[in-house]
Amino acid sequence: MLEPTAIDALVLRAQAGDQEAFGALVMDFEWPVRAWITARCPAGADADDVAQTTFVEAFKNLGRYQVGSDFRTWLFTIARYQVMAELTRLRRLADYHERYFPHALWQELERRALMMDLRDDERLTALRDCLAALDDDDRALLTQRYSDEMPLRQMAQLRQRSEGAIKKSLFQLREQLHTCLIRRLRSEHP
Repeated sequence: MLEPTAIDALVLRAQAGDQEAFGALVMDFEWPVRAWITARCPAGADADDVAQTTFVEAFKNLGRYQVGSDFRTWLFTIARYQVMAELTRLRRLADYHERYFPHALWQELERRALMMDLRDDERLTALRDCLAALDDDDRALLTQRYSDEMPLRQMAQLRQRSEGAIKKSLFQLREQLHTCLIRRLRSEHP
């Protein structure tokens, strides 16, 4: 850390237009200012951006600094105001998102629901067509199991087949319907 007299000498040179002198001031105060800002910035704030803005503001207002006063205090005051400005910006952003997000979410959900309704209609139509393509016995088997919710044991007794054979038939029918459904939906939306 530079002595106060060395700081004042650099400030005088920087006020006269010597950018290297201001660069030396930045180099001397960069880490203390960044550490101070980082400790005070909330989550979501970019402390490096706030620190850079602090040094830019210090450079712009260097003509207002009175040599002989405490440069460190002057610089940290600018940093404090930059942190406060960042907090205000984040609050406004959060308020905007708080007001806008539910509206945007609602619009997106409505859009997706409409798309799902259209897709569901297409899928139901395709499924009905696929079911209609099955033979009567296969449709009856599916109706007993999924519409009537008949237990496998009872279905096996009615059809005089084993439960395993009923399970296998149902599996094959589901696979057949799935394949048919995929094929029909792809033909509608190539």
